[in-house]
Amino acid sequence: MTLRHIVAWKLATDDAAKRAEQAQRIADDLNALRDVVPAIIDINVGPDVLGGGNWDVALVADFADADALDAYQNHPAHQAVVGYVRSVVADRVAVDYEL
Repeated sequence: MTLRHIVAWKLATDDAAKRAEQAQRIADDLNALRDVVPAIIDINVGPDVLGGGNWDVALVADFADADALDAYQNHPAHQAVVGYVRSVVADRVAVDYEL
């Protein structure tokens, strides 16, 4: 079973320039985990490009199974990114499903 992990974040700032900067940093930091966390099959993260009240950043990542997702979530490199994300995010939504 392959597990797809989807997460979207709304950033806390109302400043458009700061929101764009924070969204890009989240995307860059999470995409960089591709070569660091062995459990990742594939990961794609990017900021919203259309705006209009949508969520600000989205992640789509694939893992072999729930244990691999857990290994990713608990990996020290991921935890380092999580610290920054939590410092700038107002809300988060996530879903995991089998492919």
